[in-house]
Amino acid sequence: MSEQHIPLTYERVLEMFRETREQFRETREQFRETREQFRETREQFHETREQMREMSRETDRKFQEVAEQQKEVAERQKKTDEQMKKTDKKIGFLSARVGQIVENMVAGNIVDKFQVFGYEVTECCPHRSFKNKKLGIAGEIDLFLDNGDIAILIEVKTTLETADVREHIGRLQKYRRFVDARGSGNMKRYIGAVAGGVVKNEAAEFAQENGLYVIVQSGEAVDIITPPEGFVAKEW
Repeated sequence: MSEQHIPLTYERVLEMFRETREQFRETREQFRETREQFRETREQFHETREQMREMSRETDRKFQEVAEQQKEVAERQKKTDEQMKKTDKKIGFLSARVGQIVENMVAGNIVDKFQVFGYEVTECCPHRSFKNKKLGIAGEIDLFLDNGDIAILIEVKTTLETADVREHIGRLQKYRRFVDARGSGNMKRYIGAVAGGVVKNEAAEFAQENGLYVIVQSGEAVDIITPPEGFVAKEW
């Protein structure tokens, strides 16, 4: 069956023009909307890019600030380390000086003090060292008092604590081994004493419990704490 053709009349032509014009209008409106969307997108892109640039600049500033702060901290730490080294050196020097003063005070009249306890000391020797490589022992006695038959080995501290007493007991044991290893038939007896510019109470009690004399500062000199009843000096 053949298609039927609508007669092309004047009215039909006008209708076709109107339809075409309406389509153009819609298309133009779509173009306008699309163009507006492109414009908004472009503006958003510019804003985003500017924000990213600002963020980048701010990040760079922050990194610069952190770097400068780290540099300042490093410089302060360096100055602090240098100051601490100087302080440690001064403290070490002062500690050595105080130790020497305490040793001199102890050595000054300690001979007379021990004579009161019946020890006729004939020799006072500071800083007596001993060493035996074979036995692996070594040490130093701050003050060594001797009367021929018996010797008193004294450890001197600026501040005497229990740990110092315990260490000196070990030192006395080592010195006994050192003497015996020499094989000279030395029958000398050794007793111990500890001294300090400041003596902790628990250190003094621990020393006396282990048979050691305790020497304390007394005015411009030193004195030996009166041992408790029943005290017997331990011999090595």
